[in-house]
Amino acid sequence: MNVHLVGSVPLANAAEVFETVSAVLGPRIKRLPDGETGERRDWITWLEPVFADNPALQKSGEFFRVHASGTGRERYALKPGFRAEDMRFDNLFYADIAKKSYAEFKRLKDAGKIAAATKFQVDLVPAHSVIWLFLIDALHAPVDPLYNDAVKREIDKIAAAIPHDELAIQFDVASAVFARLERNEASSYGRSKAEMQDTFSAIVADLGNRVPAGVDLLYHLCYGDSNHRHVVEPTDLGDMVEFANRLTRTIKRPIALIHMPVPRNRADDAYFESLKRLTLRPETELCLGLVHYTDGVAGTKQRLATAKKYAGNFSIATECGFGRRDPSTIPELLRVHAEVADLD
Repeated sequence: MNVHLVGSVPLANAAEVFETVSAVLGPRIKRLPDGETGERRDWITWLEPVFADNPALQKSGEFFRVHASGTGRERYALKPGFRAEDMRFDNLFYADIAKKSYAEFKRLKDAGKIAAATKFQVDLVPAHSVIWLFLIDALHAPVDPLYNDAVKREIDKIAAAIPHDELAIQFDVASAVFARLERNEASSYGRSKAEMQDTFSAIVADLGNRVPAGVDLLYHLCYGDSNHRHVVEPTDLGDMVEFANRLTRTIKRPIALIHMPVPRNRADDAYFESLKRLTLRPETELCLGLVHYTDGVAGTKQRLATAKKYAGNFSIATECGFGRRDPSTIPELLRVHAEVADLD
């Protein structure tokens, strides 16, 4: 089996991530992220300056907590005299960071320290997850397309700077989507689960269509990760399967991989049965996030055995990135991936 890394790896810098991961996983990993190291370790919180420095915004006095176990953050609202449509997002910094990380990737690949077929992976986050954290609810509907336009500009800059046959772009479709679906929680994105499925799949298909044809397109579906806990626990894979099917029907270009998480305590048939309804195209690889550090190879094999009853070939991963993990656990976690990937 192939191994997929969702994104974050809490090591010192991109070069250490590339070398450490490649030394353990070698050709088992088809795409290699830079680890989202340093200030990016806590997923999207490093984007605070995009909102704090925006001339149209000010602190609202409203605090929002995505995860029950997480820290509350003060959201932003419009300053008097500004309209939502006046907002601009000139630079989200993803492309600037990707160019620097790719230079390290190329240097190490040219030196033979990264497998020849491995591509450089960049992770982007659509508006719905970012503005859920940073903006008051009333701004979500009008600002979503403005922010996603900025994401598209980042895609254009990344694609202009990095060879397409060396590049993979992943969209993190996180708890702003799947917590709402699990709770059937009405929002500006839809009054019912079906409406939200339509809206969210259309948004991420539109972003995916911006990725040039020669670049691998990936989607990571997620229920959040704070202190190794989800925002809400998925009942089963049903909402993710439905989302993947809608995305597959809607998007105009190939999808290389779709990743779905598997909680540690779910080796039961009920969790995986929905995979029988999954209708991915032949070129799309399913990836199941069933590797868990806390029960290692033994527990992963139990989840793997059940998954194989309902899915054909798939790659393996953890549920989410490694970013909030103790760096001392990374060598063992990578070793577990390698051992499980080599099982018959």
